[in-house]
Amino acid sequence: MQHTFSALFLPAFLLLACGGDPSPATTAEPQPPSTLAEVEARILADPASPVHFAERAMLYERMDSLVLAENDWKRSIALDSTNARWHIALGDLYFRKIKLPEAEQRFKTAIRLAPDSTEGRSKLGEVYLMQSKFKEAMALANEALKLDPLDARLYNLKGWIHRKAGDSALAISSYQTAVERDPQYYDAWISLGIMHAAKHDPLAMQYYNSALEIAAAQHEALYDKAMFAQDHGQDSIALACYSTIERSTQPPGGLLQHRLILLEHKQQPREARAEFHRAIRLLPDYVRAYYSRGVTYELENMLDSARWDYSIA
Repeated sequence: MQHTFSALFLPAFLLLACGGDPSPATTAEPQPPSTLAEVEARILADPASPVHFAERAMLYERMDSLVLAENDWKRSIALDSTNARWHIALGDLYFRKIKLPEAEQRFKTAIRLAPDSTEGRSKLGEVYLMQSKFKEAMALANEALKLDPLDARLYNLKGWIHRKAGDSALAISSYQTAVERDPQYYDAWISLGIMHAAKHDPLAMQYYNSALEIAAAQHEALYDKAMFAQDHGQDSIALACYSTIERSTQPPGGLLQHRLILLEHKQQPREARAEFHRAIRLLPDYVRAYYSRGVTYELENMLDSARWDYSIA
């Protein structure tokens, strides 16, 4: 999912505040430690505390050491298996690693441990959505909304479910409800813009502008606005957006991104791939270029090459 899943994949340290109430033995809240030495000193001083292992797991996730983070989340659960927060955090880590059966099990456990929380249901709904189990995902979203009818994230999730299931009208309705509940919901504004742009509806520009009011320097919104303007004869607006992108990005990234977006939009995978090759040579850590090059391979059914680029990204 191009936009919203970047918002739905919440890091574990944000999820810790959600889910069920902590058990009586673990009322302390984990805090992201400043150094590994600091948290390991806490573990040595109190090795029976699941909170300290959670803190180290959070640090490992920030360091992108996901195997070590997984081990520490498991240690937290071993010390306090009744705490829904640890299960949600481990489930979220599995979700990031696309280990969906493992994520599903953790989120189900979180729902059982914290039946009044929306977090486990919304996360399990995302797992089902990834598996195209639209009916099951929607049932969970609706269950969560009964618990919290004002949660904009749940309407955003419903929008994605309808969208992936092919019901554009209901998807738009859900996204609109999301921004009504939370006018600062950037991802829902972007989704509304994309869906209206697909219909060549001028309202798309209003939605992109609403997103930019929330995050003026967000390249995603600027790209989408530029592409819509370019496709509908508003060249001055498109050029202004691309100019803003280029000024705010370190070269050669900005210029290349501009060209790559145009090539992707015109569905010319071979031509686009040549530019992605160039981008990777110039910027070996350019994640978007690896991912986008993978897309071009996939479009031409070169699946092994696509899988390799996705894994690098």
